[in-house]
Amino acid sequence: MYASTSSCKTVHDLMTMPDALRSLSPRSSVTDIDWPPVLTRDAASLFALLTELDRTPSLNDDEFAAAQGRQLQALARHASQQSGYFLERLKRSGLNADDLCHPDSLRALPVMTRQEVQANGATLACAQVPESHGPVHETGTSGSLGQPVIVKRTGITQLFWNAFTVREHRWQQRDLSARFAAIRADLPSEGARVDDWGAPLNLLYRTGPAFALASNRPIDDQIAWLDSIEPRYLLTYPTNLSELLDRWETRGHGLDGLAQIRTIGETVTDALRERVHAVLGVPIADTYSSQEFGTIAIQAASDELYHVMAENYIVEVLDDAGEPCAEGQTGRVIVTDLHNYAMPLVRYETGDYAQPGAPGRGPRGLPTLRRIMGRKRNMIVIDGTRRWPSLNAHRYREVAPIEQYQIVQTTPETIEVRLVCAPLTRAQEHELGDIILEALEHPFRLTFAYYAQRIPLGRTGKFEEFMSLVA
Repeated sequence: MYASTSSCKTVHDLMTMPDALRSLSPRSSVTDIDWPPVLTRDAASLFALLTELDRTPSLNDDEFAAAQGRQLQALARHASQQSGYFLERLKRSGLNADDLCHPDSLRALPVMTRQEVQANGATLACAQVPESHGPVHETGTSGSLGQPVIVKRTGITQLFWNAFTVREHRWQQRDLSARFAAIRADLPSEGARVDDWGAPLNLLYRTGPAFALASNRPIDDQIAWLDSIEPRYLLTYPTNLSELLDRWETRGHGLDGLAQIRTIGETVTDALRERVHAVLGVPIADTYSSQEFGTIAIQAASDELYHVMAENYIVEVLDDAGEPCAEGQTGRVIVTDLHNYAMPLVRYETGDYAQPGAPGRGPRGLPTLRRIMGRKRNMIVIDGTRRWPSLNAHRYREVAPIEQYQIVQTTPETIEVRLVCAPLTRAQEHELGDIILEALEHPFRLTFAYYAQRIPLGRTGKFEEFMSLVA
């Protein structure tokens, strides 16, 4: 018996329905093959890796550490044969490649700084890379205080980056059929619409449309653009988000239909999370990443911890003496990439500061970070020591309608206060200065600079509310 036309239509309707179950099933790579999906090439590799990553919670602690150790040793053996500078690091430490056989064994190898990578990049890079690791490419970081770093990466490192990107979408349980908007640097200033959320997600899933706008557009233009497209998810920088919140608060309502905000590139404070919840009633999902490594840690919908992507990285948080930090203690972030066979970044000091989570593995079978604090340049220098500054920023509008601010330590004893507002009177400058100095707890000499619209962004398109130029 053949199915009737009406019954065939019903089946087709069910197949194309954008329900939650279907959005989590991979799309077929082969034209006109819908079920079961047939995955090829990049999609097949990505799905296979995601399937393996799903096994992480089933490993016990010994199995997990042993797996990391095996991959660390394999990397060390390759790097000792192909990277002159890595071999030199081993010899200086009295080690050979096989000594790096467990995550704890890394402690015997001194930390590698950004300056070392800059000075020794040519000999740190591997002379040969296995062909199976895919093409080698270079990526550059802007670097703090003008210290760019060039890093070589491979197709395999990109595969892991892609897998962790998809994992983050899964863990956040997003509705992939919804509208997604991004406001960040290097996007079209006039705005753009594309049919899906882009790579790597579109390799595996059908999604709704995505919209893009440059973050240097005036905030009022951004508000109007967001109102016109009504996205369910918005990705942007924390400082840009703060300005959007100012406008939404002023007009008395936020963005209709918004379910979540994704933040990138800058530090997310507890105050910003609370403000977003108060104004918009939605959560923030943050990602910790870098150009050198890709996605290092992600958050899940179930908690606010940063879960380290430890299948690809060994992440240490160390104090000034080089010892592991206790839970909640702020320290330097040191990262080892287990799969970069083009340039061995082993115990590389990122320049970031963070607080580790509880010892061991967290609720998703991975080590955790409690908080990403920022970079060294976001710490103030007082009497030769660095500390995280308090700015009392919530009180600035008690003095004047300040639209934007930036506090910059230009010398050990001088602070420049950059403001977007009408120039303050001498009395207002003194009043604002008292608020700032009370928070900083040091008698800095203050200077004031005024901007008509927005304070210029940094070289990477990011904005920092506090920055120290003191080495």
